[in-house]
Amino acid sequence: MSDPVGKLPSELDQLPDRDAEETAEWAQSLDAVAKAAGTRRAEYLLRRTLQHAEAAGLALPKLLETDYVNTIPTAAEPEFPGDEEMEARITAWNRWNAAAMVTRGSKYGVGGHIATFASAAWLYETGFQHFFRGKEADGSGDQLYVQGHASPGIYARAFLDGRISEQQLDNFRQESGGNGLPSYPHPRRLPWLWEFPTVSMGLGPLSAIYQARFNRYLENRRIKDTSNSHVWAFLGDGEMDEPESTAALALAAREGLDNLTFVINCNLQRLDGPVRANFRVVQELEGAFRGAGWNVVKTLWGNAWDELFRLDTTGALVRRLRETPDAQFQTYATRDAAYIREHFFGGDPALVAMAQLLSDAKIAECFHTSRGGHEPRKVYAAYKAALAHKGAPTVILAQTVKGYTLGAGFESKNANHQMKKLTIDEFKGMRDLLGLPIPDSAFEGGVVPYGHPGADSPEVRYLHERRAALGGPAPARRVHQVALPQPADKSYAPLLKGSGKQEMATTMAFVRLVKDLMRDKETGRRWVPIVPDEARTFGMESLFPSAGIYSPLGQTYEPVDRDQLMYYKEAKDGQILNEGITEAGAMADFIAAATSYATHGETMIPFYIFYSMFGWQRTGDQMWQLADQLGKGFIVGATAGRTTLTGEGLQHADGHSHLIAATNPASLNYDPAFAYEIAVIVKDGLNRMYGETPEDVFYYLTVYNEPKPQPAMPEGVEEGIVKGLYRFNTAADLGEAAPAADAPKIQLMASGTAIHWILEAQQLLAKDWNVSADVWSATSWGELRRDALEADETLLRGEERTPYVTRVLEGAPGPVLAVSDWMRQVPDQISQWVPQEWSSLGTDGFGLSDTRAGARRHFGVDAQSIVVAALAQLARRGEVPASAVKEARERYGL
Repeated sequence: MSDPVGKLPSELDQLPDRDAEETAEWAQSLDAVAKAAGTRRAEYLLRRTLQHAEAAGLALPKLLETDYVNTIPTAAEPEFPGDEEMEARITAWNRWNAAAMVTRGSKYGVGGHIATFASAAWLYETGFQHFFRGKEADGSGDQLYVQGHASPGIYARAFLDGRISEQQLDNFRQESGGNGLPSYPHPRRLPWLWEFPTVSMGLGPLSAIYQARFNRYLENRRIKDTSNSHVWAFLGDGEMDEPESTAALALAAREGLDNLTFVINCNLQRLDGPVRANFRVVQELEGAFRGAGWNVVKTLWGNAWDELFRLDTTGALVRRLRETPDAQFQTYATRDAAYIREHFFGGDPALVAMAQLLSDAKIAECFHTSRGGHEPRKVYAAYKAALAHKGAPTVILAQTVKGYTLGAGFESKNANHQMKKLTIDEFKGMRDLLGLPIPDSAFEGGVVPYGHPGADSPEVRYLHERRAALGGPAPARRVHQVALPQPADKSYAPLLKGSGKQEMATTMAFVRLVKDLMRDKETGRRWVPIVPDEARTFGMESLFPSAGIYSPLGQTYEPVDRDQLMYYKEAKDGQILNEGITEAGAMADFIAAATSYATHGETMIPFYIFYSMFGWQRTGDQMWQLADQLGKGFIVGATAGRTTLTGEGLQHADGHSHLIAATNPASLNYDPAFAYEIAVIVKDGLNRMYGETPEDVFYYLTVYNEPKPQPAMPEGVEEGIVKGLYRFNTAADLGEAAPAADAPKIQLMASGTAIHWILEAQQLLAKDWNVSADVWSATSWGELRRDALEADETLLRGEERTPYVTRVLEGAPGPVLAVSDWMRQVPDQISQWVPQEWSSLGTDGFGLSDTRAGARRHFGVDAQSIVVAALAQLARRGEVPASAVKEARERYGL
């Protein structure tokens, strides 16, 4: 058999063929089938052969797409273990109350979403009745990532089981009175119910993957048995467009996370219209997940379709489903049988013949409502298959109708995501469809009533019995927080005593401190070091052999540097999470570890270290997710500041992360200058986050890669370090080089590495200009501002308290000049509470590639520039001659 003209070479051409005659016979057989039975029959045989090979475990590439049919046919569905009629009544009440809650709230203009839960109701209810493990049984229970826009349905179910009152339902999205319900899953706002914030789309799926991975981390490190915990992430098909949604699919498959299931509600609609108007999102998602190594279960069609598939003896129906774009299928869900006969069945004689055997009612049922995601038996079969599958995570692609049961005005309409209410007549139609015993008289006054069958009704008893069998209510958040013993002071001693003449960057100081803290017998094993691929950049390679890098496989190879002291050691019980180049993944790691005290009742101490520029700027949304989820731990922005990272330039130079961090109320932000400051801050953080009265905060520290001699800690500065400001020295501390007693005076204030510039400026001012300067270390501009704002708030309550920054600077002579390696807005946060005349210097604008000295001269923050700025400030006050400013500029070459 000759090759087709123009045939391109393939990898098969490179493989030896031990029996070319047999190969030719296979190809001729395929040609014969195509000629005798048509190309579609040949395609079918090939697909079935490949599927059989895959099932048999042959080493062939997987089919990335299967036909547009259910993975589990009706005949293969397992027996349904529940009372389907009872569960239908429970689901009906939940549908009703979810719609009623949002509609009643619409009169206040607070909004809400109805259509998402209407499409997904059975996806949740089947799980609540038969799969989702609660926290009152052994272990930690399951972790549920609820789709944000479906929150009304979860509230409705909590109302049915007695955990939420009618008054709370009426306060949906009205929280300021203290008895309301947050719009979406917000643990900080409703911490007894919600575990995971999910409505910032894309973060839910990413976090679910890393949560499942962290569960295995805890188990492999023998901290907690999480073998009975399963992670369920409920997602929208439109949400899968977010890059974070699919960013870690390969990780989940690579690590065999069969403790994870994605349930994607494929109602074919995003917020404004079809998800894949001209294409098929289900097929696209199947290809993406199968290609990444996931098990895929498609639950697309309801039982009404069984008759159509039985009639499809030629495969014409399956082909037509495979070629129909999503937007057209959405249209079919809103049109009558005549339209569907013409436009779906009319183009193929085999389909025309099939349609003649179907009633209009059957066609309408199939195309309007019969979806796999609306039938509990099919959802149950999919969930059971997901739990039974081992060795890989599972995604369930469940097709539904958006707005299902809400009536013709809602179902499959492009605008239904923005539609916030039903009319009374629409509610009555919904009542009749759901079979709820709500009389017309209940609508008097134009108010939609809530519905409840009664606390002792069969429905509520059934619900409670099922949840009791599964380990208690869900979703639910439980905190059993036990204070961790504080590490011994000896861990902090090396940093407190300084480094003498040896130079040490504050990045290295932090890593050394954590290394010592990880040796603590009580709490050392609870540290979770996290780094996105550049551990060596931050001097963390010394942790590799001692702590090990976590891998569920251990180390299956001999590392190239095995003969070196600090070799690359992976271990199944490794402590370090050394991620690839993924700040988003590393941050998801951090969130899972930072909230383990609630998720698993196991307190962990994560620290996540990264290039400062690639933290808050790149993953700031996850920092808010961390705060919303009440996470604790240390976030460390290394190689911080605009000018310390020599040569890297604009894209790496961070001069603004402290501004972004300052917007987050849960983030305590520090910019320490010296190693001893780091020791004091970390000690304070361990006590505040993990002590006897733990706070739901996290710490952000910026550290620098610029080696400097580290001084010993002066006496009595601990309070100032924690509060954000203390006097490091005075001009008198210069000894013989100190200026005259009557010299003009100024206060120099700096954070981070800028302390070294103002110390040099202090000496220049004294030596060259007879100006007396005191030096202050501002460890936290943000904490100074937070304290001042709280002091201002006391005035509204008829109290009075002086802000710390005002009190500590009271009486300090001369003006204040603040300097940092950040934009001037960072120190300017506190200017209104400083009693002296205020001025600041900073690194505003874009970064650039240069030496440290060149960059600092460019931004005007080096010691000489500080001297000129100080003289200008004093000249305006008439305390030095105006000519001194010009003279200084010329002397220093500015």
